[in-house]
Amino acid sequence: MPTNRCVAAAAAAFILFFFSAGATTDYDSYSDFIEEDDTPQLDYKDPNWCRSPHLPNGEVSCRSPRGGAHRGLLGTRCEMTCDRGYRLLGRKSIQCLANRLWSGSAYCRRVRCHVLPLIPQGRYSCTQGFFVDSRCEFTCRPGYRIEGEHSRTCLHRGSWSGVQPECSDTDPPKIRCPLSRLKVAEPGKLTARVSWDPPAATDTADKFLNVMLVDQQPGSEFKEGLHVIRYKVYDQARNRAACKFIVRVEVRRCPELPPPLHGYLICSSDGNNYGAECEYLCDGGYERKGMSSRVCQFNRSWSGGPAECVPMEFKFSVQTVGALLDQFYEKRRLLIMSAPNISDPDYQLQNIMIQKSDCGLDLRHVTVVELLGSPPRETGRIKENLLQSDVIEGLRQAFRISRFYFSMVLLDKLGIDRERFIVPVSSEELFSYIDSFLMEEEERERLELHRDFCD
Repeated sequence: MPTNRCVAAAAAAFILFFFSAGATTDYDSYSDFIEEDDTPQLDYKDPNWCRSPHLPNGEVSCRSPRGGAHRGLLGTRCEMTCDRGYRLLGRKSIQCLANRLWSGSAYCRRVRCHVLPLIPQGRYSCTQGFFVDSRCEFTCRPGYRIEGEHSRTCLHRGSWSGVQPECSDTDPPKIRCPLSRLKVAEPGKLTARVSWDPPAATDTADKFLNVMLVDQQPGSEFKEGLHVIRYKVYDQARNRAACKFIVRVEVRRCPELPPPLHGYLICSSDGNNYGAECEYLCDGGYERKGMSSRVCQFNRSWSGGPAECVPMEFKFSVQTVGALLDQFYEKRRLLIMSAPNISDPDYQLQNIMIQKSDCGLDLRHVTVVELLGSPPRETGRIKENLLQSDVIEGLRQAFRISRFYFSMVLLDKLGIDRERFIVPVSSEELFSYIDSFLMEEEERERLELHRDFCD
């Protein structure tokens, strides 16, 4: 065996010298040859030909030509694997070469997931930082709730499980309304002005809240009865809360006043509420006796006592026209009818129509005065009541009424001459004029209520 090695070395030296003779070469090549001669010889019997491989945080699995536990024998092949949480960098498989070195190298680098971003209004904490199998738990600020998965785990591939959660504001704001309140309507009114302080609203997440009033504004007029006042509040996430309270407006009322017999009432406001005033008025042919009006007081009672409507009485024996007219002033209208004599055809026709319309004239507060003939047989009367001659003369002079032809003069409640007729007129024409030009609105309304009374 040594002899063969010497022969091989000599042959190799000869071949190298032969090929180098014709080239320009220095002696460094010879030195390289000497080093090559020191290259280890293949020896499958040497168990420690290559240093035993070592892989921190991993595992080396080798197959040796001699089998068994020989990990550094020439020709041994080793498979490299890393522990969980580590990634192999380098060769997956290496082999022990003749130069006593392995065919490659490898090492295990710890797998790391990227840093998780913070979520608005929340935070997270991890068991092992950002390495494999680390579990990061997400929590939210008070007033917010996790939407999505509550945790994420760093997987062995270096990625996180699941998706990033969000912190959603699901906690509704809190609002507290004022206490319910009772308010009495002011005198003569059916409403009351009610005020209150707006409610305060709070939220665990937002400082600025949108508080909305659903119903009437504070300080406005509220009608009689119950009113539910509602407030709503929204936070920036549109979570809603609401509250409500009651405003009650009370109208203090007196018992209903009965109208007088042969009369009626005209009342202000609602008729029987606190502060309302009711005036006693009488039908035609009647006048008021007693207080003209009564007021509903806070204690729910009426001031004064009730009035009566009694038949209207006039003194027809007065000596002057002024004394007569003063009795009718603001009470009755006068229709003065004059004719030369009782047999005058215009008078007779008009008298028939006047008698038929007597009820309608009474409803319109009209009294008929008749002046007939000439002195010394001249007469003046109101129904069956005769007037003094001085009064008759005073009426003719005051209103320029002739004795020589038929005429009628219509006076209003102030004694003013409003219309003259020189020919007979129908009751419809006379009533139309009175209704349109002499009656007040309240009288017309009253007339409509009692129009059927004369049918």
